[in-house]
Amino acid sequence: MSDISIVEILKNLWSGSGFSLGEPLQIVMIVIACGLLFLGIAKKFEPLLLVGIAFGMLLTNLPGLNTEANALFHSAWWTGEEAVANGVDYLNILQHGGLLDVLYIGVKTGLYPCLIFIGVGAMTDFGPMLANPKSLILGAAAQLGIYMALILAITFGFTGEIAASVAIIGGADGPTAIFVTKTLAPEKLGAIAIAAYSYMALIPLIQPPIMRALTTKKERMIKMEQLRTVSKAEKIIFPIAVTIITAILLPSVAPLLGCLMFGNLLKECGVTERLSDTAQNALMNIVTLFLGISVGATAIYSNFLTPDTSKIVGLGLLAFCFSTAGGVLMGKFMCWITKGKVNPLIGAAGVSAVPMAARVAHNEGKKWNPDNYLLMHAMGPNVAGVIGSAVAAGFLLAIFAH
Repeated sequence: MSDISIVEILKNLWSGSGFSLGEPLQIVMIVIACGLLFLGIAKKFEPLLLVGIAFGMLLTNLPGLNTEANALFHSAWWTGEEAVANGVDYLNILQHGGLLDVLYIGVKTGLYPCLIFIGVGAMTDFGPMLANPKSLILGAAAQLGIYMALILAITFGFTGEIAASVAIIGGADGPTAIFVTKTLAPEKLGAIAIAAYSYMALIPLIQPPIMRALTTKKERMIKMEQLRTVSKAEKIIFPIAVTIITAILLPSVAPLLGCLMFGNLLKECGVTERLSDTAQNALMNIVTLFLGISVGATAIYSNFLTPDTSKIVGLGLLAFCFSTAGGVLMGKFMCWITKGKVNPLIGAAGVSAVPMAARVAHNEGKKWNPDNYLLMHAMGPNVAGVIGSAVAAGFLLAIFAH
């Protein structure tokens, strides 16, 4: 009798373990997750978010953790037919959901991207852009990839909602990509987030060849004049004015851009140093933890291992390339208009990967002219790109959100 009991116990343990419940595609996803962990840890590709995303992907694809009893994340509760028809049942999720279901509420409601934008705003200096308002034009031109990718995605058969989510990758802004995708195409959030953050990490490899191909040696060697000093009053008025204007023109972008400008106001007003410090450090770190692991949870093998994922990755790369080209070409035009006073390389910094894109433009300029110092000039288009990508997100949401 005791032998039978032991056998039954062993059978029950086996049948309830992931070894008996696993599927081949889950093994593929585990390998992909480990590969992303390697890129984040060993190669330092956007590690603060990529490590979390990869680990969330690992958790949600482990065999045995996708059963109703043990699931950490219930994809159908967020993107299934019932959720689409009747909306998300948040009360059920809080009562019966897994850990990642509860954390994902912050993504679905847009809470995490907005909180991260408070921190981004607190770390951003809009002074270079205010000192040279022409930077706004470069930042706008560098959003070309968003609209080109939108057209291409629709041509490839994506719905307008998914196409808009794919297109926003071209803005080189991870929180903005998540903010748009969680509303328009939540089932593609894992693929789009991974593509967006991976390409942001690869900016030093993607941008320089495009910059060299579109500029001459003479243009790359141009030295720019020192920027004027921006007054404290200008820095305080700017976030308030931008919030009022953009929220009235594009109400859909008010949460994202409003939080960005609020964070910047905390930094510039001079009376909220403690709040600014919290936004830049503690708040950013905590929200980044929750955002990464919950976004990674959406990359379940049934949603991720599809032909659409490869299309998203390819279109994301094209979007980055078009955005870089748009900024550089506008920089060339401004160089021609000003008779050689603008170095076109700073146009590539118009993508909103702050401050990486500005550093790439600066380093490229120094390769051709060791006396060149383009960092502050490139920071203008760089921070303008943050505003530009957020405005583009609001435009896409206004068109495609129902």
